Amino acid sequence: MASQKTGALIIGAGPGGYVCAIRLGQLGIPTVIVDKGELGGTCLNVGCIPSKALITASKRYAAMSSLATMGIEVADVTVNMETMQTWKESITKKLTGGVGQLLKGNKVKVLRGTATIQGPGRVSVDTHEGTQEIVECDAIVIATGSKPFEIPGFAFDHENILDSTSALSLAQIPEHLVVIGGGYIGLELGGTYGRLGGKITVVEMMDQLLPGFDKALVRPVQKNLKKHGADILLKTRAKGWKKTDNGLVCEVEDAEGKPQSIPCDKILVTVGRTPYTEGLGLETAGVHVDERGFIPTDERRQTNVPGIYAVGDVTHGLMLAHKASKEGEVVAEVIAGKNVVYDVRCVPAVVFTEPEVSSVGLSEAEAKEKGHSVSIGKYPFAGLGRAMTTGETEGFVRVVIDQDTRELLGVQMVGPEASDLIAEAALAIEMGAYADDVGLTIHAHPTLAEAFMEATKSAMGEAIHLINR
Repeated sequence: MASQKTGALIIGAGPGGYVCAIRLGQLGIPTVIVDKGELGGTCLNVGCIPSKALITASKRYAAMSSLATMGIEVADVTVNMETMQTWKESITKKLTGGVGQLLKGNKVKVLRGTATIQGPGRVSVDTHEGTQEIVECDAIVIATGSKPFEIPGFAFDHENILDSTSALSLAQIPEHLVVIGGGYIGLELGGTYGRLGGKITVVEMMDQLLPGFDKALVRPVQKNLKKHGADILLKTRAKGWKKTDNGLVCEVEDAEGKPQSIPCDKILVTVGRTPYTEGLGLETAGVHVDERGFIPTDERRQTNVPGIYAVGDVTHGLMLAHKASKEGEVVAEVIAGKNVVYDVRCVPAVVFTEPEVSSVGLSEAEAKEKGHSVSIGKYPFAGLGRAMTTGETEGFVRVVIDQDTRELLGVQMVGPEASDLIAEAALAIEMGAYADDVGLTIHAHPTLAEAFMEATKSAMGEAIHLINR
């Protein structure tokens, strides 16, 4: 058994953990990071990055059918899943390799293995080499992320019943994929295989897809799914499944209790994720974990135990990689003695469906609940020359401002490149911008970003390329 002393030890090398480690290294704090998997965590290896690779490939394949209207005739386009998977894996390897180089360049020591907290300032690590390391440290950061939630009757076997990880590595396009859960993960992955030529059926227990998003944002997404042949069953519960000579059958039940059997060959369960906190020794260290498995933290992301911090999916709030990264930076600076807290005005949320959906700040309803007198501005992508030239005119940008002060409160988008366009809105809200600030900013023409400017000016009754009402 070997032992060592360090300034900080981080458990988990995902976007919360590795960012924290890099920042600690920059601040001159000796740091050890431990992970039993690959560097980059779920996001880089089996989440954000590989899923976006497949999503992009599927969108480009689907776009081939519309090229004829532009005068480009394409024939005999086929999908080679083996090549696509190889391409996807090459991207994750480049990124995880880059993380390794960044950690090394900032003098962060990497231990591959399983970490267990033995108490404040003491962690044991069972390494992949079969040895045990005891690490004494001044601070511990828990950044272990989350895992797919499993529902009764649908235990993951990664052959018939898939989670989001196994769904990313399919060697063949499912002829019929049943997606249980109409949230962002289910629609991103289900839509991918639908665009590649598979049949998909989405089973959602709520009364709309993408629960939590405004229905107006969801309509274009639902329309596109149906365009590619998807069946959407709302207010429907998955009850079980069975194997037959012809494949699988998924049993569901609607709100009235009417049963339905859906023949399929794969079932993907995407009903949410649960924090990965078990087996870490949190009880031994005295770290409080709530009834849902989350670790409560304060504004410095410290747990109830001094010197032990938590970031990312194991804490309350949105399960988003960029939130975890921001928290990781904050914790690193706290450990280094800086007077900082996690204090953000907004966190953007993005869904990589077709078309894309994004939002940041307050919705109209949330703004009214907070006592604002609200003004709404909306601009359709169909009114943009740039959107017309790309053939992607579905959707709109909507802004929420305070009618009296004209402060920008929130922005919602559905349409082309919404995942990128939301960044300007997030910056504006974080800086406390007013609608006038956005309206007075010259936006390049012809670009998709003009939709944000026009929507903001519309909220003030000053839109140029729209009849103000």
